[in-house]
Amino acid sequence: MAEQNLDIRTTVYQWVRGRRGYMAGAVVALVLVVFAVARFAPPADVALAEAQVAPAAAAVENGGAEAVEDSVAAAEEIAATAAQEIVLEGASTREMFGFATIEDGVPRVARPDAVKGLYLNAWAAGSQRKLDRLIGIARDTEINAFVIDVKEGGEISYRTRVPLARAIGAERQYIGDVRGMLRKLRENGIYPIARIVVFKDGLLSKARPDWGVQHINGGDWLDSDGYRWVDSYNRNVWDYNIAIAREALELGFSEIQWDYVRFPDVPGSLMRQASWPAAEGRSKADGIRDFLVYSQEQLAAYDADITADVFGLTTSAGSDMGIGQLWEKMADVTDALLPMVYPSHYARGSYGIAHPNASPYETVKTALEHAVRRSAGIENSATVRAWLQDFTLGAPRYDASYVRAQIDAVYAAGLEEWVLWHPGSNYSVEALASADGVVPRLPRPDGSGAEVPAPKREGGPLGTPIRK
Repeated sequence: MAEQNLDIRTTVYQWVRGRRGYMAGAVVALVLVVFAVARFAPPADVALAEAQVAPAAAAVENGGAEAVEDSVAAAEEIAATAAQEIVLEGASTREMFGFATIEDGVPRVARPDAVKGLYLNAWAAGSQRKLDRLIGIARDTEINAFVIDVKEGGEISYRTRVPLARAIGAERQYIGDVRGMLRKLRENGIYPIARIVVFKDGLLSKARPDWGVQHINGGDWLDSDGYRWVDSYNRNVWDYNIAIAREALELGFSEIQWDYVRFPDVPGSLMRQASWPAAEGRSKADGIRDFLVYSQEQLAAYDADITADVFGLTTSAGSDMGIGQLWEKMADVTDALLPMVYPSHYARGSYGIAHPNASPYETVKTALEHAVRRSAGIENSATVRAWLQDFTLGAPRYDASYVRAQIDAVYAAGLEEWVLWHPGSNYSVEALASADGVVPRLPRPDGSGAEVPAPKREGGPLGTPIRK
């Protein structure tokens, strides 16, 4: 039984990234350079940068392209030098990760009794029109939580106070007014969850190669898709992500959700070429557990749930599958584990199911029943919250009936919590129960590509969650 070697999270990043606009024009570039210098450099350096920019701006008017290039290069060199002190090995923890407490954050939304959420990529969260549409879905249906990209692909979705993030160029403004967004969610009773991709961070690895995964023959190690990863054992990497989490909580996010809290999923031949300098003899599973324990300790003062995404097969695999995710090593050091039980990610024949993608109810129910059994033997085990598929990947085409079948499977497994994933944050509203609890009557896919009517639902509770 095997899970498809497919990374839908990377697919999302590439899919959306291809739709970004790019800055153009010499004058705009110069303004951005001055802005960067003002952020990293002392006042004297800002004045020097402005002196470099002034003749360049005049050159633009007069068509002096060569002068523009020279001035831009000089100003960029000043900015890079100003930021270098934070990036170099001698920088202190405070210089890299410290920032003043945020006093004007939005009060956090209390955790719902059972989280039923939607994933929002940063562009959806930053678009007023799209955000309002998604809030409307939550207002009219059972949805009560949004999982929002805070760090994806190494990029932070909004302006950040974390010094190292700014120094390495990780700051973006996909969410232009993060406080305004969080206020709007609070006004509508929506629980905001900060999704932070931890160990797949090419920006950090490039800026600090000594914190990255190394090739055994020297230099950077790259995964099958040419991406850099940071060293999962490295305490500085941990502190960097925890600083981003602290900022998110102080801004008003209610929960931290670690994603890519694992080692790369690559063939063994490629994995054997990788070296983790900070491992100190620890196993991969112990390295992941150590990070989770440390993050709980460092964020304890915020009294917020700290949760983690895991591969779907983690619920049933007897090993860490080479990525460091072992259920028993993670379930008692997180507040919730989120297995990605997407039916499309299971190979044919998994769990004895001929075509898992065509049998969403059976696939999700079986995978989660494994999680329930394993958690039952763990003291203080995490809540199990399933990631469910609201996208089409291969045959058959997924519509509301396939989505609802997965939601029903969560309840049939004795659980209550789930989050839907779609790369563009476009959801099958017809699959959702109404805000007053009316459940849609949809046919249930039977695994053949045809559909059969769903059985009549009796009244009463829809399931019992795993509680601490």
